[in-house]
Amino acid sequence: MGVEIKNRKAAFSYFLTDQYTAGIQLLGTEIKSIRAGKASIVEGYCRFEGDEFFIFNMNVEAYGHSGYVTHEPRRVRKLLLKRTELTKLQRKLRDVGVTVVPTRLFIADSGYAKLEIAIAKGKKLVDKRNTIKDRDQARDLDRRG
Repeated sequence: MGVEIKNRKAAFSYFLTDQYTAGIQLLGTEIKSIRAGKASIVEGYCRFEGDEFFIFNMNVEAYGHSGYVTHEPRRVRKLLLKRTELTKLQRKLRDVGVTVVPTRLFIADSGYAKLEIAIAKGKKLVDKRNTIKDRDQARDLDRRG
């Protein structure tokens, strides 16, 4: 069950603060595609619709052996969190420039698909350049030492 799909672009584009692990409400063909590693969370983002929390733009490819009943790859999926976590997220999302992005999609020990989400604040171009510079310096130090 070693499926782990990461969103490397999130750490580069945003300052990530609080992290939460949420369950996802999926269809049968969706969980089979995720177990096969055919999902992408790079373009995904999370938002409230009323009191419920959803992930938008997460791509789960159609399952190959599904027959004629299949799912829509980019459909909106409900995230399952505790009420206290939802109220914390609602409070933090009131700030300007703050969003929630998915960072990791994995299969837990229980067999369920879980999504790790983080509260994110956008980086400016200068911050992105500093991230690249720090990464290059760390790579050079590893080569020397």
